[in-house]
Amino acid sequence: MAAWVDAFSAIFGLIGLGWLLRQRMLPDPAPWAAMEKLVFTVLLPALLVSSISAVNVRALPLGTLAGTIWATLLAGTLLSVALARLLRHGHATMTSVLQGGIRYNTLIAFAIVGAAQGQAGLALGGIATGLIVPCVQTIITVAFAMGGERRPHPLRVLRQVLTNPLILACLAGLGLSLLGGLPPGLNGLLRALAQGSLAVGLLCVGAALTPQALASQPATQFLTAVLKLLVMPALATVLALATGLDPLPAAVAILFIAQPTAPTAYVQARLMGGDAPIMAAMITTQHLAAMATLPFWVWLLAR
Repeated sequence: MAAWVDAFSAIFGLIGLGWLLRQRMLPDPAPWAAMEKLVFTVLLPALLVSSISAVNVRALPLGTLAGTIWATLLAGTLLSVALARLLRHGHATMTSVLQGGIRYNTLIAFAIVGAAQGQAGLALGGIATGLIVPCVQTIITVAFAMGGERRPHPLRVLRQVLTNPLILACLAGLGLSLLGGLPPGLNGLLRALAQGSLAVGLLCVGAALTPQALASQPATQFLTAVLKLLVMPALATVLALATGLDPLPAAVAILFIAQPTAPTAYVQARLMGGDAPIMAAMITTQHLAAMATLPFWVWLLAR
């Protein structure tokens, strides 16, 4: 229990510090945007490559793990769209509800899985990321395109997915794993970069939070948070039990699904025609609520 308390205090302490630094010392968004780009394009990919390459992927239950994750994301997509229709939202707000319902914060996921499951959990977390990110990005890209003048073209969607640095890192990690692991001289560099990814990334998460947006459409925020933080991991738990998924990959899948939505969802909403204000509000709401729900899921899985 003490280890979990230390882990959660470090995670949410860094998020709180990031928010405080943004408010008091670094109000200019430019350095935060640069740090976010560094994390997304260099530091987090280094963590994925080093983690995935260290595991024997041939021995993993990839089929069952993929089935559990993808079925949960598909169910979450249908529930998110149904929720948006129930609340009578237009297409722009529907895309934000969808992002709030199925996207997840990669950085917090790795921090919690590493603390709760150790190095083996981190390696499986890299595999889970490789399964989640392409699926989620494809769904989100198609959803945004359905509201535009041009219908989504399969090659354009595929290009957007395959140019994602996280996808490229997962593919590189898988390839290196099949070849026997990292070559000499590369392991130390990647591990050094990986160690910085979580601290810098969590500071950026805190800097992106916008408490002033909490009053925007409270019913939509509340119901989307319930779907993302409680219903989705519950679905993943049921599917993991139904498919007989081994305890460790099941725990990793559930903990990744249980994360609050990604802070980068705001940028995607703003650039692709979504409802950016409600997206900012949902990001803040879910991260605050996750301070209670994530310890619950860690405790439940441990028992």
